Amino acid sequence: MRKLLSGKMMLVVCLLAWVCIVRLLTGCSVARESQEKVRDLEFTVVGENELPQELKALAEEKKAAPFKLSYSNDQGLFIVVGYGEQSTGGYSITVRELYLTENSIVIDTELLGPQKGEETGVEKSYPYITVRTEYLENPIVFQ
Repeated sequence: MRKLLSGKMMLVVCLLAWVCIVRLLTGCSVARESQEKVRDLEFTVVGENELPQELKALAEEKKAAPFKLSYSNDQGLFIVVGYGEQSTGGYSITVRELYLTENSIVIDTELLGPQKGEETGVEKSYPYITVRTEYLENPIVFQ
């Protein structure tokens, strides 16, 4: 009886060890996404009047708060970055970088405030920028 109990215990221990080993070997791995630039992407800043109607409606709907979105059609990939409500006008946005990595598209934009002495008005503004680039299926990383 003692041999039988000892044999069952050994079997349970072996099964647990096997499960742990298999779990460790097939567990989730932490793959570091490479942010290393493969190449710069050519882009065009698209004016509001040139936006596809659906994209224009989305941007209008989201403009009150900061937002980031993408949209694609037969004209290419559109990337939109909005900075939400600003107390006055006179803001502009610059694209610091737009490039392709091994796994993603990276876009880095910056909101620039009104210049000293510039007439900004008293009405609130909702600055956003839309860039069009070649169609790629990579995920977009906003910086």
